[in-house]
Amino acid sequence: MILFDSHAHYNDKAFGTEAERHARLKEIMDSGVRYILNAGTNHVSSREGIALAEAIEGMYASVGIHPSDLYRLEDPEAAFADIRALAAHPKAVAIGEIGLDYHWHSERKEFQIEWFERQLALAEELSLPVIVHDRDAHGDSLDVVLRHPQAHGVFHSFSGSAETAAELVKHGWCISFSGVVTFKNATHMAEIVPTIPDDKLLIETDCPYLTPHPFRGKRNDSGYLHLTCEKVAELRGTTPEAIAALTRQNTVRLFPKTGIEVIS
Repeated sequence: MILFDSHAHYNDKAFGTEAERHARLKEIMDSGVRYILNAGTNHVSSREGIALAEAIEGMYASVGIHPSDLYRLEDPEAAFADIRALAAHPKAVAIGEIGLDYHWHSERKEFQIEWFERQLALAEELSLPVIVHDRDAHGDSLDVVLRHPQAHGVFHSFSGSAETAAELVKHGWCISFSGVVTFKNATHMAEIVPTIPDDKLLIETDCPYLTPHPFRGKRNDSGYLHLTCEKVAELRGTTPEAIAALTRQNTVRLFPKTGIEVIS
């Protein structure tokens, strides 16, 4: 199987030194995860993701300001200017991850929404797809993206309802599933996975977080993506090979700036 991990965070300190990170990535790339998208969460991590993508064939980056990171920025306007500039890089293939997080930050919701809107508008201006973070903010996240009909992209590590998923898909958005679908208590997600149309389905690790069962609790990396692939295949009544090919094609189509040829 050739897999595309559509969402990872390899600039995270959990991956150790630069040498350790590169060594593990080489092992992963040699094992069948041929492509990885490293998602930025602020201007610094976005720049680091681009540097990593420059160094490793098959790696790409997205650039954006995560809702949690907004609260830590001394100068959001300067960070936003950096994101705009970084988006021009050949290996920056999307704006993200951006969105809303009411789990950790239920205060100043208007502040989060304002910056979600601004980054969606930037994506529309630059004709780039979007990677959306939505945690405990499903209604507002849906409302915001529907106010930007020219925006398109993926809701990563989807955690909303079947109704929200159906509405997003109807408006052209993709849905990505992480290792959460393998958790024994994730029955709700397991029910949603089969409902996603073939052309809107993606898979991811969100590493170093959300490690699939039976390795839950360990540091996640793209080497575990096959476990999510296998679970999604089981839930959809097909083979892991079919899901690997399908999700790879969908990810390449969603992020055309990768320049990867769509091959079955």
